Amino acid sequence: MAQSYSPFPEGKLSDLATTAQESKVVISEKNEQSLKDLAFGSIAGVAGKFVEFPFDTVKVRLQTQPLDHPIFKGPFDCFRQTIRNEGFLGLYNGLSSPLVGAMLENAVLFVGYRRAQDMLREFIAIPDAHHAAPGAEPAPLSIPMLCLSGGISGVFASMVLTPVELVKCKLQVQQIGHLYTKDIKTGPTPKALHSGPLSVIKHIYTQNGLRGFYLGHFPTFLRETGGGAAWFGSYEAVCRMLIARAQAAAPAGKTITQADLVAPQLMFAGALAGMAYNFILFPADCIKSHMQTQDVLRSQRSIAGPSPSLGFLATGKEIFRSEGIRGLYRGCGITVARSAPSSAIIFMTYEMLSRRFA
Repeated sequence: MAQSYSPFPEGKLSDLATTAQESKVVISEKNEQSLKDLAFGSIAGVAGKFVEFPFDTVKVRLQTQPLDHPIFKGPFDCFRQTIRNEGFLGLYNGLSSPLVGAMLENAVLFVGYRRAQDMLREFIAIPDAHHAAPGAEPAPLSIPMLCLSGGISGVFASMVLTPVELVKCKLQVQQIGHLYTKDIKTGPTPKALHSGPLSVIKHIYTQNGLRGFYLGHFPTFLRETGGGAAWFGSYEAVCRMLIARAQAAAPAGKTITQADLVAPQLMFAGALAGMAYNFILFPADCIKSHMQTQDVLRSQRSIAGPSPSLGFLATGKEIFRSEGIRGLYRGCGITVARSAPSSAIIFMTYEMLSRRFA
């Protein structure tokens, strides 16, 4: 009987089979972890959004109030007027859209962050990462590499966030015209353009099709890419600093890891990360808000004709010409302040869920 021919020695075939089985296990573990990141990131995003949204409403209204006759004197005045005219729930105008967005954003950020780390370990930082034993703790990356991972995750998050924030911003600013400009002689007081998120979505699609949902994508891309790098990079750097301090005080032979950090420490690191995320490219966020609300504010000021859609540079130049560099940072203080508790809750929630269901 003729023997079957194999180009591989018997031992080599056995090694190939073992490698293939290990690869299947690693892929299965990565897919399972991605599902966990999706779930934990979504829950963390919802928790953080409820805390930050009132501050976000104030921020957007400060950024987008008319440049030639500002309505609010500052964050506290905007906060006070909103509650007086609309009640406390007025601070949550347009919440449904960003609530969904927060779930998607944080899910994409945490999944993208982990996947980007895996990619960098395999192709850049640690070429032999795919030979690691299944279930083994992945090799740590440097802070610059973690920043790069965060930036990559921000690229994907911007694709999700642009349409969500477009709807949110239009709902947040439409109240300004008919509640806060009654003393301005601009004719009859206009009514709100949209009754809710679905009304906004219908209007955008009718006017500009699917492309209309990505108005302001470039500044969102800049904000999320740079912000993602700062967010994750700052968080990891602060955690490593806390670990080093704890290690110095630990008994000999005890190794301190990130899993040993308690909730207040995680919240401290998360708070600093949130402040870094919002401050680093705040002018891009200000330009984005203006771009996404031009048509609403134009309508409220009774300007006839089609709404001009200014681009990124043109909008930035218009803000700078009207108010200088200060205009590009309008609302920055309250944005950085609200990001601290929100980001603290997000990272603490994510880390605790990860530990509980590891």
